Amino acid sequence: MKRSIVRRLFQIISLILGVIVMNFTLIQMAPGSLLDIMTSEQQVTDPATLEHLKHLYGLDQPAIVQLLRYTWSVFSFDLGYSYRQNAPVFDIIMAQLPSTLLLMLTSLGVAVTLGMIAGVIASVKVNTAWDVVISLAAVFFFAAPTFWLGIMLIIFFAVHLDWLPVGGMTTIGEQFGPVGQVVDVIRHLILPALSLGLFYAAIYTRVMRASMLEVFSLDFVRTARAKGLSKTRVILAHVFRNALLPVVTLLGLQLGTVLGGSVVIEAVFSWPGIGSLMLDSVMSRNYPVVLGVFVLSAVVVAVANLLVDLAYYRLDPRIRSR
Repeated sequence: MKRSIVRRLFQIISLILGVIVMNFTLIQMAPGSLLDIMTSEQQVTDPATLEHLKHLYGLDQPAIVQLLRYTWSVFSFDLGYSYRQNAPVFDIIMAQLPSTLLLMLTSLGVAVTLGMIAGVIASVKVNTAWDVVISLAAVFFFAAPTFWLGIMLIIFFAVHLDWLPVGGMTTIGEQFGPVGQVVDVIRHLILPALSLGLFYAAIYTRVMRASMLEVFSLDFVRTARAKGLSKTRVILAHVFRNALLPVVTLLGLQLGTVLGGSVVIEAVFSWPGIGSLMLDSVMSRNYPVVLGVFVLSAVVVAVANLLVDLAYYRLDPRIRSR
């Protein structure tokens, strides 16, 4: 197991290096720069000042030199400096990261919980009305675009019923106590978490259903039934645990896609997170922030997959003997 962890750590380093090189190359190929934006917005018009800024930010260096300098700074735990906010990129991302993590973890919690429950019910009630309804709902939420689903939820729950706020993370201009602040954030979190979580819940439902049906047909399940164990005990103690392995794998792989999906949801619900920061940075050509978000996203996904491997080690005893 220790060798596996060490191997994974080396893979994480290689992944970060690959992300830096690939995204830096794509950004170099993209048209426009911060200086072009500043010129178009009439912030700077003096050619001498533009040359000074280009030298100050290292934009006058060859691309390979910029790449090597940026790679060295990343592995020195320095993500660079934001031109637009006049602050270190790491500090800017850390200021936005908690709200994005709150949205991601809540939506994943919704997805895994609903997906596992629906998948178990569909597999136990296979070829019944329960199975048909759950399968149709899974297909619908999988096919529905997250931004469209978010808008529909806003229209129904925020506009027509007036139960929940339209967007944002907190109510502007209201003073709440500690408990009131938590409740206020939860009310603002419900709709974006549902919009993002229902899409992934559909995937987990299908995977859990298929995995449960596969485990039901294995020999050790028939042996457990032959021993006279109750149906509930067979499902919970034998089938459910083994059927979790594909779901755990999918959970680790989808953390990156959830982060990407949160960009759209944050825009729809005006949620102040990494997605909003990313969109603003791309529009303003603030590329150090864009690269910093990519690097941290790669680290999050790599660490999540390492945790998935450890969870596999815990769930499947056969792995421990390898």
